[in-house]
Amino acid sequence: MLLWLAEYLTQFHTGFAVVQYLSLRAIFAVITALSVALFLGPKVIRKLREYQIGQTIRDDGPKSHLSKAGTPTMGGALILLSITVSTLLWGNLENKYVWLTLLVTLAFGVIGWVDDYRKVVEKNSRGLPARWKYFWQSALAIVAAVYMFSTAPSSAETSLIIPFFKDVIIELGIFYIVLSYFVIVGASNAVNLTDGLDGLAILPTVMVGAALGLCAYFAGNVNYSDYLSIPYVIGAGELVVFSGALVGAGVGFLWFNTYPAQVFMGDVGSLALGAALGMMAVITRQEIVFFIMGGIFVAETMSVILQVGSFKLTGKRIFRMAPLHHHYELKGWPEPRVIVRFWIVTLLLVLAGLATLKIR
Repeated sequence: MLLWLAEYLTQFHTGFAVVQYLSLRAIFAVITALSVALFLGPKVIRKLREYQIGQTIRDDGPKSHLSKAGTPTMGGALILLSITVSTLLWGNLENKYVWLTLLVTLAFGVIGWVDDYRKVVEKNSRGLPARWKYFWQSALAIVAAVYMFSTAPSSAETSLIIPFFKDVIIELGIFYIVLSYFVIVGASNAVNLTDGLDGLAILPTVMVGAALGLCAYFAGNVNYSDYLSIPYVIGAGELVVFSGALVGAGVGFLWFNTYPAQVFMGDVGSLALGAALGMMAVITRQEIVFFIMGGIFVAETMSVILQVGSFKLTGKRIFRMAPLHHHYELKGWPEPRVIVRFWIVTLLLVLAGLATLKIR
């Protein structure tokens, strides 16, 4: 929106042309989203308390969590609002990737909101039934994948890139839709499973989102993409603005979500943020790199799969409790230790993922 205004004002003063620079708009996107989150955060938390939208705590989990009962949840709406405002202000609204990523993020947020509303407000412990949640996630992911596949101008935008190998590119064809579907839905649910401790999910999301924004910047620049031997995706660079908005909104939310949390994001936030990361990974053709950088999300998901599979097949549990972060809590790790160590691991994985862009 402000890009259009700047283009108009450039005829009166050439200084406004600076707004056309992606790097500058990305920085302002961070600042704007962060400011919106910090300004509206106390108001949102106060309203959630007034409406008694508080978290319900499972009694079979770590006993230290029982004190969190009643903490306001559904705070993910604050994140989505901050991302939306910042993206609309600083993004190029003629770019299809900006709109597609934003709309998918908000749509997944609606699914999470319905689930949270039923659990917290209507006191329905089942929330949105799993089959319906998965159905709507699948429908949205397939629509997005089909749209990207049908509008891709070249096979480079629908091929699988293998890290560490310069010339290994697998043309997926119609299987691009299948891969995109699993990345988007898988990422959404993985972040959702990780969101179990104060600040545990949001900072890894911010770090991975920032790294994917950097990937988008490279993929959208013909010189950088050629130098790094990654596909040149026309228009993907604009996602760095969306990434900046996500980073700013996430850091702003962490201000209130850090231990001990004043508010939880709920499914409205975790499902949406996971889908946003998945969309950026698919658009930039960095699905495998995303798998590396989001290793914490992968580990949390695999711990649940292994736990359920082991119990059904052998009647025994591998972990003391799944997802993985609860296992370490029950081993005696204080919650802040689990959180910070998961953050550190994510930082290392993000750096390793970014290193693959050069090591080809």
